[in-house]
This record gives sequence, structure tokens and C-alpha cells, in this order.
Amino acid sequence: MRRITFWLLTTITIVVLLFSYHTSTGETTTPPVALERSAPAPTSSAGAASASGPDPQIGSDETDSQTTTDSTGSSLSDGTFTGSAVDTRWGPVQVQIVVADGTITDVTVPVYPVNNHRDVEINQQALPILIEETTSAQSAQIDMVSGATVTSQGYIQSLQEAIDQARQS
Repeated sequence: MRRITFWLLTTITIVVLLFSYHTSTGETTTPPVALERSAPAPTSSAGAASASGPDPQIGSDETDSQTTTDSTGSSLSDGTFTGSAVDTRWGPVQVQIVVADGTITDVTVPVYPVNNHRDVEINQQALPILIEETTSAQSAQIDMVSGATVTSQGYIQSLQEAIDQARQS
């Protein structure tokens, strides 16, 4: 009798726990705030990448067209440039850069995955690291963040598009 009672209570407990488990419901929400970080213009800049992404004209938002040349010979026009929103497995990622005196001085991420609590947690840790890497490297040749590989890939692709726009202006 004890075994049957124990088995019944255990089964009921497991069923209750399974029904109370919250799974992702596919709801999408807008990002609460675009992450951004301003950095002072470095005295010398690292080389910019020469790879080009798909159609760099998508999402263009130029504000100024004064062109300067950095120490590596590649030129970036001053202004604000936005890469296209890159669809990733967990949601879109879009990067916007501000170029002043030929260097990337500010990076914002207006669109990033926020579909569930885990996305928000990962991106709150990963995006500031990616932004810091960008302002340090002055290119899209940056390391991915462990645990945020998918977001890192989308970030780098959108960043490269924004840099390509800055070069073509």
C-alpha cells in the first residue's frame, strides 16, 4: 500500500511540474533599449577588414560625407552608417556605427534578439563586449563572444555592412 501511495504522489508531482514549466511561446517583443557605447577616437587605428558583405546599401543612414584616411590606407567617411538587420536563428541583429575623423567612435545595436529571458540575459553580457571589441579593433575583425555565437555572427555581418557603407561614401 505504501508503494502504491508513494508512486501515485510522485506521478502527480511530476505531472504538475511538467504542466507548470514555461516554454517559449514564440512571442516577440521590441528591444527595451538599444545598447550603445561611446569611445574616444583612438590615436591610431588598427587595419580595417577588406571583406565585403551583401548589398551594403541596405539600411543606409548617412549624415556627413567628409572623407579621411587612416594609417592603413583605407578611408572611412564621417557620419552615421547602419548595417542591415541580419536574421539569425534567435532573431535579427542590426549594428549602427558613428565615424568621426575616419575612426569608429560610437557603436549602437538598435535591434537584437529579445524573444525570451535567456536571449536578454545573453545579449546584456555579449553586446557590450562586441561593442568594445569594435571600437578597439576599428574593424569587423573581432572575436566572437562565447555563449553568444549566433548573435556574434549577426553582429559581425551587420557591422561589416556598416563599415562598407562608410568606405563607399
